[in-house]
Amino acid sequence: MVGNVFSNIFGSSPVHPLQQHMSKVIACVSELAPYFEAVLNKDWALAEQTYNNISSLEQQADILKKELRLSLPKGIMLPVSRRDLLEVLTMQDKIANQAKDIAGLVLGRKMEFPKQVANKLGNYVQRCIDASDQAKTTIDELDELVETGFRGSEIELVEKMIRKLDSIEHDTDKIQRDIRLVLYKIEKELPPVDAIFMYKVIEGIGEVADISQRVGSRLQLMLAR
Repeated sequence: MVGNVFSNIFGSSPVHPLQQHMSKVIACVSELAPYFEAVLNKDWALAEQTYNNISSLEQQADILKKELRLSLPKGIMLPVSRRDLLEVLTMQDKIANQAKDIAGLVLGRKMEFPKQVANKLGNYVQRCIDASDQAKTTIDELDELVETGFRGSEIELVEKMIRKLDSIEHDTDKIQRDIRLVLYKIEKELPPVDAIFMYKVIEGIGEVADISQRVGSRLQLMLAR
C-alpha cells in the first residue's frame, strides 16, 4: 500500500531495475569461483568456457544499465536522488567489468600460479565474491527503505548490513596482503613479467571487493541525507 502511494506521488520507481542489474552483476562475479578453479587446475578449455559465461553476463548487465539510464525520468520527483541512483548503478557496473577484465587477463596469458599462491587464491576469490553478494543484499533492501521513507528500524538493518560489508572487504585486504607477501618471497624464482602480472591479478581481484564496498558507502550516504 505504501509503495503504491510513493508510485502515485513520484512516478514509477527505478529501484527494482537497479536491483535487477545488481542481480545480474552478482551472477557475473560468482562465475569467478569456477573460473579460477579451472585456471588452478590448468583446464584452459573449461576456463575459456567460464570466461565466456562471465563475458555474456557482463554484457547482459550492461544492457540493463543502459535501459535504466534511458528510462530514468528527469522532470519528476523520484523517491531516491537521481544522481545517487546513477552513481550506484555505475559502481555496480564496474564490479562486473572488473570481473570480466581480470578473468580476461588471466586467460589471455594462460597464467599458472605458483603452488604457494594457488593455495590461497581460491579463498581470496570467494571472499571477494562474498563482498559483492553482501553489496547485493544491501541494495535489495533499498525498496524497503523507500517505502519507510528512510526512517525507522529499516535504517538500522541496512547499516548493520553495510558494517558486515565493510568487515568482509577488510578480510579481503588482509588475504591480499598475505598473498602478496607469499609472492614477494618467491618472485625472484619467477620470470619478471609473470611476477608483475601476478601482482596485477591479485590487486585486480581485490578491486571486486573494493568496488562492492563503495556501493555500500554510497548507500550509506543516501541514508545520511
